[in-house]
Amino acid sequence: MDNGGNIGGGFKGPKGPKFGKDGNKDAKEAKDAKAPPKGKGPGGFNFAGFGKILTEEVIPYIDANYRTISDQPHRGMAGLSMGGMQTKQITLANLDKFSHIGMFSGGSIAPADTTTLGDAFKQKVKVLFVSYGGREKGDTAKANREALEKMGIRSIYYESPETAHEWQSWRRSLYQIAPLLFRD
Repeated sequence: MDNGGNIGGGFKGPKGPKFGKDGNKDAKEAKDAKAPPKGKGPGGFNFAGFGKILTEEVIPYIDANYRTISDQPHRGMAGLSMGGMQTKQITLANLDKFSHIGMFSGGSIAPADTTTLGDAFKQKVKVLFVSYGGREKGDTAKANREALEKMGIRSIYYESPETAHEWQSWRRSLYQIAPLLFRD
């Protein structure tokens, strides 16, 4: 794929616009992106710029050029490791765009993350799936799942046996989440 010589940023699809820091939107606009709850993700990461590009450029481009069902009930986001953190921050800030959330070894969603959203989270999110390798520290994710269940929010926690922060964990997680997606 031609990225216009833009190493480290920007994407130029076969017949589409460039995305990213040298693309259609400048860095100042990315800084003004819709902030997620609390403004920052885990560890102080702020993925708002990436979220803005994803929701305002990439998704519309895909919907315009590929056969998709382009509405919230038929769109999900999942990520592994840091991509799981990005998934959390972007989906919580854009519940009008995503109904299925998957986080593989990348944090979890706590009850506190949903309280500012009111009933919107419970009504809009069809699948919340969090997974870790058995050798990772998934105790917080397990506790969050139990607390969400007590609030009436269905969530799924999966732990890959005898694996750590590695591809085998994420392959197994994909195998577990796939049958749960877009079942209506």
